Amino acid sequence: TKNLIVRNKLNAFYFLMIFTSSGAGYHSESKAKEYKHVCKRACQRAVDRLRAGGLALEAVTAALMELEDSPFTNAGTGSNLNLSGEIECDASIMDGKSLNYGAVGALSGIKNPVLVARRLLSETQKGKLSAGRIPPCFLVGKGAEQWAISHGIPACPTEKMTTKFSLSGYKRNKRKMELAEQVETKRKRQSCEENNSACLDTVGVVVVDREGNVAAAVSSGGLAMKHPGRVGQAAHYGCGCWAENARDVSLYSTAVSTSGSGEHLIRTMLARECSTAMQAENAHQALLEAMQNKFISSPFLAGEDCVLGGVIVLRCCTCGEAQRSEDIQALLVEFLWSHTTESMCVGYMSAQDSKARTHISRLPPGAVAGQSLAIEGGVCRLGTVSD
Repeated sequence: TKNLIVRNKLNAFYFLMIFTSSGAGYHSESKAKEYKHVCKRACQRAVDRLRAGGLALEAVTAALMELEDSPFTNAGTGSNLNLSGEIECDASIMDGKSLNYGAVGALSGIKNPVLVARRLLSETQKGKLSAGRIPPCFLVGKGAEQWAISHGIPACPTEKMTTKFSLSGYKRNKRKMELAEQVETKRKRQSCEENNSACLDTVGVVVVDREGNVAAAVSSGGLAMKHPGRVGQAAHYGCGCWAENARDVSLYSTAVSTSGSGEHLIRTMLARECSTAMQAENAHQALLEAMQNKFISSPFLAGEDCVLGGVIVLRCCTCGEAQRSEDIQALLVEFLWSHTTESMCVGYMSAQDSKARTHISRLPPGAVAGQSLAIEGGVCRLGTVSD
């Protein structure tokens, strides 16, 4: 296990934090620059929105749209193709202030799935529908696509979202599956493991704004060659993302986004588990124990010898005496990431930074993916500043 925490002390008028991930999986050295660039752009999009007065929920949406638009991520444009050669996306978003949540699963024909999840969240805040019906917070398949279009979100043909990379990957994986079906079961299992390790790059974002509100969002094209209609953790409540403002001065506000094998993350509800763990005094140790005990060694995954996943986590609290004025409160912001996959690309930025910082975290030499984990992060403490 790699136990490293980097401490950064920042001083500025106010603090707005954006933390993005282009996913847990395998990130080749040859494409490292592209992965880092997309994380930087996502951070910049979010910070621009925050500097303009936007809140955390708007910032996570802006950042995730940037990640979905990149052909290098498995979300939105460039998503993995399913067995039928189609794109079906999952996405969810959660607001820590209201605790509202919106999600879509197995969604086709929409360029930015997070926009539909965001709109679903907004609609739930408007109250009941006609005849006392409760508005939906989670829609799937054709119904989700129809709902999106009826609410002004434009359709986008699958062929426009398919890239040369995703199409070539589909053809390659299809050939692998055809060959695997002609040989022994062992060979077939190895082929699937090789495919999964390289295509788990769900994207996620966590944010805290100047008012101390947190938000989280996640988006994914799902596993390559998945069965049509399969919905991964990116859409499931408590599995893909979690955001919750502190309800008491003794608690931390937390935001979490996950990436990896959807079935593993769903069965462990890892996003919510990590959020709960973040109430412990030592965030680094708490995340380490959560990843080990609630994920790798989880009784819900008994019999699984390769548990693949990653998380980005942000927590914050007010430092010193709480102030009831219009002055900006001092915040202690801690951000961490952990993964059992071979690598994970992350980016982070605050409003006073001129550019985002990015990093491709990798398992230590000799560590076995799915059985070992890496954990890193940082902490920022900002003094209270008044106008």
